[in-house]
Amino acid sequence: MPTTKKAIVAAAAGVMALGAGIGVASLASADPTPTPTPSATTSGAPTPGHDRPGRGERHGAPHDSDLAKELASKLGVTEAKVTEALQAIHQENKPTTRPDPQDRPDPAAREAALAKALAEKLGVDEAKVTAALADIRAARQAERAAALQDRLDGAVKAGTLTQAEADAVQKAVEQGVIDAGEPGRR
Repeated sequence: MPTTKKAIVAAAAGVMALGAGIGVASLASADPTPTPTPSATTSGAPTPGHDRPGRGERHGAPHDSDLAKELASKLGVTEAKVTEALQAIHQENKPTTRPDPQDRPDPAAREAALAKALAEKLGVDEAKVTAALADIRAARQAERAAALQDRLDGAVKAGTLTQAEADAVQKAVEQGVIDAGEPGRR
């Protein structure tokens, strides 16, 4: 095999290995924005999604303390009231069976349903809740993008990746080829 082809194959293998590592890391950090999940035993109202490690409780916990704090601030209500609302929504819509991962609702629809349920529970305008959730999601996505860039820069500096490989990984993430933890891309 010519040297150029070997270099391309080696670079592609490196990018795939890093992509797999990023994918595994993103699986460890689930969607931070609570989103509703309909269940067979409920009216189809929303339920929050799983929290991220280090952000409240795990395994379908009814709240994310950072999210509750951020929402409370943006909506002008107490953190306790937001936490209570998130817990109530979770309990009302807790699935009795494990949801089929192939049958996931659209993330935008889940977030809209969560916004509606939170608005009803908190007595706040649904548009205001929707805007607050969108702001929080955008800020968290920016944090994840910055963290990825820092990891890639570190890998280039350490000699683990070339700049071209890091750029390729970044482009793959931006194009949705590699999952870097963005909501709805699991």
